[in-house]
Amino acid sequence: MLEETKSTSNFNMTTILIGLLIVASFVLGSLWTKVQVLEKGNAAVPSAQVGTVGKNAGTGAAVAQQPPPAQQATKKPELTSDDRIRGNKNAKIALIEYSDYECPFCKRFHPTMQQVMKEYGDKVKWVYRDFPLNFHQNAQKEAEGGRCINELGGNDAFWKYTDAIFDRTTSNGTGFALDKLGPLAAEVGVNQAKFQSCLDSGKYTKAVQDQEALGSSEGVTGTPGTIILTANGDTQLIPGALPFEQVKPMIDKALQ
Repeated sequence: MLEETKSTSNFNMTTILIGLLIVASFVLGSLWTKVQVLEKGNAAVPSAQVGTVGKNAGTGAAVAQQPPPAQQATKKPELTSDDRIRGNKNAKIALIEYSDYECPFCKRFHPTMQQVMKEYGDKVKWVYRDFPLNFHQNAQKEAEGGRCINELGGNDAFWKYTDAIFDRTTSNGTGFALDKLGPLAAEVGVNQAKFQSCLDSGKYTKAVQDQEALGSSEGVTGTPGTIILTANGDTQLIPGALPFEQVKPMIDKALQ
Protein backbone atom coordinates (compact mmCIF):
# COMPACT_ATOMS: atom_id res chain seq x y z
CA MET A 1 0.00 0.00 0.00
CA LEU A 2 2.84 2.37 0.85
CA GLU A 3 4.53 1.71 -2.49
CA GLU A 4 1.27 2.27 -4.41
CA THR A 5 0.60 5.54 -2.57
CA LYS A 6 4.11 6.78 -3.32
CA SER A 7 3.74 5.89 -6.97
CA THR A 8 0.43 7.74 -7.19
CA SER A 9 1.95 10.78 -5.46
CA ASN A 10 4.87 10.85 -7.87
CA PHE A 11 2.46 10.61 -10.81
CA ASN A 12 0.37 13.48 -9.51
CA MET A 13 3.45 15.64 -8.90
CA THR A 14 4.74 14.94 -12.42
CA THR A 15 1.37 15.87 -13.89
CA ILE A 16 1.34 19.17 -11.95
CA LEU A 17 4.89 20.04 -13.04
CA ILE A 18 4.06 19.37 -16.69
CA GLY A 19 1.00 21.59 -16.42
CA LEU A 20 3.04 24.41 -14.87
CA LEU A 21 5.66 24.16 -17.61
CA ILE A 22 2.97 24.42 -20.31
CA VAL A 23 1.47 27.51 -18.67
CA ALA A 24 4.91 29.14 -18.25
CA SER A 25 5.76 28.48 -21.91
CA PHE A 26 2.49 30.09 -23.01
CA VAL A 27 3.10 33.20 -20.85
CA LEU A 28 6.68 33.65 -22.09
CA GLY A 29 5.55 33.24 -25.69
CA SER A 30 2.88 35.89 -25.22
CA LEU A 31 5.35 38.34 -23.65
CA TRP A 32 7.86 37.83 -26.48
CA THR A 33 5.14 38.50 -29.07
CA LYS A 34 4.05 41.66 -27.24
CA VAL A 35 7.61 43.02 -27.23
CA GLN A 36 7.96 42.45 -30.96
CA VAL A 37 4.68 44.21 -31.70
CA LEU A 38 5.51 47.22 -29.52
CA GLU A 39 8.92 47.69 -31.11
CA LYS A 40 7.60 47.43 -34.66
CA GLY A 41 4.39 49.35 -34.06
CA ASN A 42 1.02 48.27 -35.36
CA ALA A 43 2.29 48.16 -38.94
CA ALA A 44 4.68 45.21 -38.95
CA VAL A 45 7.48 45.18 -41.50
CA PRO A 46 7.37 42.01 -43.66
CA SER A 47 10.38 39.73 -43.35
CA ALA A 48 11.37 40.40 -46.97
CA GLN A 49 11.69 44.09 -46.16
CA VAL A 50 13.72 43.40 -43.03
CA GLY A 51 16.11 41.31 -45.06
CA THR A 52 16.40 44.10 -47.64
CA VAL A 53 17.40 46.57 -44.93
CA GLY A 54 20.25 44.44 -43.69
CA LYS A 55 21.50 43.63 -47.19
CA ASN A 56 21.09 46.92 -49.02
CA ALA A 57 21.06 49.73 -46.44
CA GLY A 58 23.46 52.46 -47.51
CA THR A 59 24.42 50.73 -50.76
CA GLY A 60 21.95 52.46 -53.05
CA ALA A 61 20.96 49.05 -54.47
CA ALA A 62 17.70 49.22 -56.40
CA VAL A 63 14.97 46.94 -55.08
CA ALA A 64 11.60 46.68 -56.80
CA GLN A 65 9.29 47.21 -53.85
CA GLN A 66 6.07 49.11 -53.46
CA PRO A 67 5.52 51.46 -50.52
CA PRO A 68 2.84 50.44 -48.01
CA PRO A 69 -0.65 51.97 -48.29
CA ALA A 70 -0.75 55.64 -47.29
CA GLN A 71 -1.65 56.20 -43.66
CA GLN A 72 -2.04 59.71 -42.27
CA ALA A 73 -1.09 60.90 -38.81
CA THR A 74 -4.04 61.15 -36.43
CA LYS A 75 -3.01 64.72 -35.67
CA LYS A 76 -0.84 67.12 -37.64
CA PRO A 77 2.56 67.60 -35.93
CA GLU A 78 3.57 71.13 -35.07
CA LEU A 79 7.26 72.05 -35.36
CA THR A 80 8.73 74.19 -32.57
CA SER A 81 11.91 76.13 -31.89
CA ASP A 82 12.96 73.35 -29.50
CA ASP A 83 13.00 70.68 -32.20
CA ARG A 84 16.34 69.09 -33.02
CA ILE A 85 16.67 69.32 -36.78
CA ARG A 86 19.20 67.92 -39.21
CA GLY A 87 19.37 69.57 -42.61
CA ASN A 88 17.81 72.68 -44.05
CA LYS A 89 15.49 74.17 -41.40
CA ASN A 90 13.54 75.91 -44.18
CA ALA A 91 12.94 72.73 -46.17
CA LYS A 92 9.33 72.24 -47.19
CA ILE A 93 9.28 68.55 -46.25
CA ALA A 94 9.88 67.41 -42.65
CA LEU A 95 10.46 63.83 -41.58
CA ILE A 96 9.58 63.72 -37.89
CA GLU A 97 11.04 60.57 -36.38
CA TYR A 98 9.89 59.36 -32.97
CA SER A 99 12.71 57.13 -31.85
CA ASP A 100 14.25 55.06 -29.04
CA TYR A 101 18.03 54.84 -28.68
CA GLU A 102 17.78 51.18 -27.55
CA CYS A 103 15.31 50.00 -30.20
CA PRO A 104 16.95 47.56 -32.66
CA PHE A 105 14.59 48.68 -35.41
CA CYS A 106 15.56 52.32 -34.83
CA LYS A 107 19.20 51.31 -35.15
CA ARG A 108 18.33 49.61 -38.44
CA PHE A 109 16.37 52.64 -39.68
CA HIS A 110 19.03 55.23 -38.80
CA PRO A 111 21.17 54.54 -41.91
CA THR A 112 18.02 54.81 -44.03
CA MET A 113 17.40 58.31 -42.69
CA GLN A 114 21.05 59.22 -43.23
CA GLN A 115 20.69 58.10 -46.84
CA VAL A 116 17.53 60.22 -47.18
CA MET A 117 19.48 63.30 -46.10
CA LYS A 118 22.29 62.47 -48.51
CA GLU A 119 19.95 61.90 -51.45
CA TYR A 120 17.56 64.83 -50.92
CA GLY A 121 19.85 67.47 -49.43
CA ASP A 122 18.12 70.78 -48.75
CA LYS A 123 14.73 69.49 -49.90
CA VAL A 124 14.00 67.76 -46.58
CA LYS A 125 14.68 68.15 -42.88
CA TRP A 126 14.97 65.40 -40.27
CA VAL A 127 13.37 66.09 -36.90
CA TYR A 128 14.34 63.80 -34.01
CA ARG A 129 11.82 63.23 -31.21
CA ASP A 130 11.92 61.03 -28.13
CA PHE A 131 9.80 57.89 -27.78
CA PRO A 132 11.66 55.62 -25.30
CA LEU A 133 9.81 52.34 -24.77
CA ASN A 134 9.47 51.47 -21.10
CA PHE A 135 10.90 47.96 -21.47
CA HIS A 136 14.21 49.38 -22.80
CA GLN A 137 16.03 50.05 -19.56
CA ASN A 138 18.50 52.70 -20.75
CA ALA A 139 16.38 54.45 -23.36
CA GLN A 140 14.82 57.08 -21.08
CA LYS A 141 18.15 58.29 -19.65
CA GLU A 142 19.79 58.24 -23.08
CA ALA A 143 16.96 60.43 -24.37
CA GLU A 144 17.46 62.81 -21.45
CA GLY A 145 21.18 62.76 -22.24
CA GLY A 146 20.45 63.83 -25.81
CA ARG A 147 18.60 66.87 -24.50
CA CYS A 148 21.47 67.72 -22.16
CA ILE A 149 23.88 67.47 -25.09
CA ASN A 150 21.67 69.76 -27.15
CA GLU A 151 21.50 72.30 -24.32
CA LEU A 152 25.24 72.31 -23.63
CA GLY A 153 26.70 71.69 -27.09
CA GLY A 154 24.04 72.66 -29.58
CA ASN A 155 22.42 70.93 -32.53
CA ASP A 156 25.59 69.58 -34.16
CA ALA A 157 26.74 67.96 -30.92
CA PHE A 158 23.32 66.40 -30.47
CA TRP A 159 23.42 64.72 -33.88
CA LYS A 160 26.97 63.46 -33.26
CA TYR A 161 25.71 61.96 -29.99
CA THR A 162 22.75 60.36 -31.75
CA ASP A 163 24.85 58.93 -34.59
CA ALA A 164 27.37 57.52 -32.09
CA ILE A 165 24.80 55.75 -29.93
CA PHE A 166 23.03 54.14 -32.87
CA ASP A 167 26.39 53.11 -34.31
CA ARG A 168 27.62 51.52 -31.08
CA THR A 169 24.59 50.21 -29.20
CA THR A 170 23.68 46.54 -29.41
CA SER A 171 20.11 47.63 -28.58
CA ASN A 172 17.37 45.75 -26.74
CA GLY A 173 17.43 47.77 -23.54
CA THR A 174 20.98 48.11 -22.29
CA GLY A 175 23.02 48.06 -25.49
CA PHE A 176 24.84 51.28 -24.64
CA ALA A 177 25.89 51.48 -21.00
CA LEU A 178 24.79 54.59 -19.12
CA ASP A 179 28.25 55.06 -17.59
CA LYS A 180 29.55 55.61 -21.14
CA LEU A 181 27.31 58.62 -21.74
CA GLY A 182 29.66 61.00 -19.91
CA PRO A 183 32.71 60.03 -21.98
CA LEU A 184 30.57 60.27 -25.12
CA ALA A 185 29.57 63.80 -24.15
CA ALA A 186 33.24 64.73 -23.94
CA GLU A 187 33.87 63.03 -27.27
CA VAL A 188 31.27 65.21 -29.03
CA GLY A 189 32.69 68.38 -27.48
CA VAL A 190 30.55 68.86 -24.36
CA ASN A 191 31.92 69.43 -20.85
CA GLN A 192 31.57 66.02 -19.22
CA ALA A 193 31.02 67.29 -15.68
CA LYS A 194 28.27 69.69 -16.77
CA PHE A 195 26.67 66.95 -18.84
CA GLN A 196 26.67 64.51 -15.92
CA SER A 197 25.18 67.13 -13.64
CA CYS A 198 22.42 67.80 -16.15
CA LEU A 199 21.72 64.10 -16.65
CA ASP A 200 21.68 63.27 -12.93
CA SER A 201 19.37 66.18 -12.14
CA GLY A 202 16.51 64.67 -14.13
CA LYS A 203 15.62 68.11 -15.51
CA TYR A 204 14.52 66.61 -18.83
CA THR A 205 12.68 63.53 -17.54
CA LYS A 206 9.24 65.07 -17.96
CA ALA A 207 10.09 66.66 -21.32
CA VAL A 208 10.97 63.23 -22.72
CA GLN A 209 7.80 61.69 -21.32
CA ASP A 210 5.68 64.55 -22.68
CA GLN A 211 7.18 64.13 -26.15
CA GLU A 212 6.38 60.43 -26.15
CA ALA A 213 2.78 61.25 -25.22
CA LEU A 214 2.72 63.80 -28.06
CA GLY A 215 3.86 61.14 -30.51
CA SER A 216 1.11 58.82 -29.34
CA SER A 217 -1.47 61.57 -29.91
CA GLU A 218 -0.16 61.96 -33.47
CA GLY A 219 -0.62 58.27 -34.25
CA VAL A 220 2.77 56.76 -33.37
CA THR A 221 2.36 53.31 -31.80
CA GLY A 222 5.93 51.99 -31.88
CA THR A 223 9.49 52.81 -32.87
CA PRO A 224 10.65 54.00 -35.24
CA GLY A 225 7.53 55.99 -36.00
CA THR A 226 8.15 58.64 -38.65
CA ILE A 227 5.70 61.22 -39.96
CA ILE A 228 6.23 62.93 -43.31
CA LEU A 229 4.87 66.47 -43.07
CA THR A 230 4.45 68.56 -46.21
CA ALA A 231 4.33 72.35 -46.57
CA ASN A 232 0.55 72.30 -46.96
CA GLY A 233 0.06 70.18 -43.84
CA ASP A 234 -0.48 66.76 -45.42
CA THR A 235 0.96 63.84 -43.47
CA GLN A 236 1.96 60.24 -44.06
CA LEU A 237 3.24 57.70 -41.56
CA ILE A 238 6.32 55.62 -42.36
CA PRO A 239 5.49 52.36 -40.55
CA GLY A 240 8.59 50.94 -38.93
CA ALA A 241 12.10 50.40 -40.22
CA LEU A 242 11.40 50.47 -43.94
CA PRO A 243 14.36 50.44 -46.35
CA PHE A 244 15.27 53.51 -48.36
CA GLU A 245 13.77 51.97 -51.50
CA GLN A 246 10.32 52.08 -49.90
CA VAL A 247 10.71 55.43 -48.17
CA LYS A 248 11.83 57.17 -51.37
CA PRO A 249 8.46 56.99 -53.21
CA MET A 250 6.75 58.49 -50.16
CA ILE A 251 9.13 61.45 -50.12
CA ASP A 252 8.91 61.89 -53.89
CA LYS A 253 5.13 62.07 -53.64
CA ALA A 254 5.33 64.61 -50.79
CA LEU A 255 7.64 66.78 -52.90
CA GLN A 256 5.24 66.93 -55.86
